[in-house]
Amino acid sequence: MFSPLDTRMMARALQLARRGRFRAAPNPHVGCVLVREGAVIGEGTTQPAGGHHAEVEALAMAGDARGATAYVTLEPCSHHGKTGPCAEALIAAGVVRVVAAMEDPNPRVAGGGLSKLREAGIAVDCGLLQSEAEEVIPGFIARMRRGRGRVRAKLAMSLDGRTAMASGESQWITGPAARQDVQRLRAASCAIVTGVGTVLADNCSLTVRREQLDASSLAQEAGQRQPLRVVLDSALQTPAGANILSADAPTLLCHTAGAGVESHLLPVDRAELPVAATGMDLSALMSLLATRQCNEILVESGPRLAGAMLQAGLLDELIVYMAPVLMGSSANPLLHLPLDSMAQKVALKVVDVRQVGSDWRFTLAPE
Repeated sequence: MFSPLDTRMMARALQLARRGRFRAAPNPHVGCVLVREGAVIGEGTTQPAGGHHAEVEALAMAGDARGATAYVTLEPCSHHGKTGPCAEALIAAGVVRVVAAMEDPNPRVAGGGLSKLREAGIAVDCGLLQSEAEEVIPGFIARMRRGRGRVRAKLAMSLDGRTAMASGESQWITGPAARQDVQRLRAASCAIVTGVGTVLADNCSLTVRREQLDASSLAQEAGQRQPLRVVLDSALQTPAGANILSADAPTLLCHTAGAGVESHLLPVDRAELPVAATGMDLSALMSLLATRQCNEILVESGPRLAGAMLQAGLLDELIVYMAPVLMGSSANPLLHLPLDSMAQKVALKVVDVRQVGSDWRFTLAPE
């Protein structure tokens, strides 16, 4: 079904799709390449929310796309949102063939765009480099298929598995390169979740710091969109003047019923969550974030919340930065995870290991 040219052009479309990972949310980042007589005539990447989708960007670059083949990493949309349907734009432009890497998991599309193209007499092929395309937008796919986005916990530890001294002192376990890498993680996230304990102990900001990103245009672009900061604060204890309340990024305070609201918190976005057996209902939190179109969720917290997320089965990945230092047996552990026997141990699959500056980054997935 697919020629070497098809594969090469879809690989290029996937490169373009990856460029949108810092700016396209809540839309999936998609790439599109227009080809006529073996030559590329247009390329596009999904623009920030409300802007053009990849197909429209590619059509604008081409000017005249009559007789062209469109290679897209995700099925062209068929519904009206903030922009018009991309399927209709391709039809109007006179494209004669569309090759899609995968169907859109969004129930509002789910094959509708491909059907509309076929009904217009356009040749349609789907499934080229599908697994690679799915790896580009895992959070969007997760939100569409299971009702919550991809959840990853970022953790930093010493060689002996410690995250902070008994006094709470934790800055800095890892080096500058690892901290820069964390900024890219934040930039690719829709929401960053923490607990009020971390807010009180560290007075964290949880913003993307452009000055800590590398000098490439793509990384600098990452700092133009700030993720939603989510604080689990059952009794609404976040103090006035806390960095997490700054105007640098949006903030959502999640609390339980009956929490008193101090005057300084009245302007802040708040949401009530139910209580589960071990505290605030974390599954309800993920459902809430899904309604806010959060595809990629990063947990940056202390060991208790991170451990609760893992025990609740809500973590898709753990990203652990390990520094070549020893912090001693009295320091705090990586996770609060009370286990009594080897039979209770949590098995993790190693997804990736790489050196980041003087530290090591482990990407792990619960089995």
